[in-house]
Amino acid sequence: MAKKASISTAAGDATPPYEAAYARLEALVESLESGEAPLAELVAKFEEGRALLKVCHDHLRAAELKIEKLKLDDVGKAQFEPLDDESES
Repeated sequence: MAKKASISTAAGDATPPYEAAYARLEALVESLESGEAPLAELVAKFEEGRALLKVCHDHLRAAELKIEKLKLDDVGKAQFEPLDDESES
C-alpha cells in the first residue's frame, strides 16, 4: 500500500511542489480504486484529490506561461516571444 503522506493545500499553507502533489494524487487514486476504504474515508480522499488536482493544474499553468513560443517575423525569420495570457484567449 502506498505511504500515506499529508499534503496541505489550505489557503494559508505553502503550496506543495508539483512532484509531491502529483505523487500524493496518484496514491489517492490507487487507494480509491482499491475500494477497500469506508465511504467517509473515500469522500475525504476524493476531496483531497480535488484540491491536489487544482495544485497540479496551477503548477502546470504557471510552467506553460513561462514557455516561449516560436513565431515567424515579417521576413520569415524565427523569433521567440513569451507566451502570455492574452494570446490564449
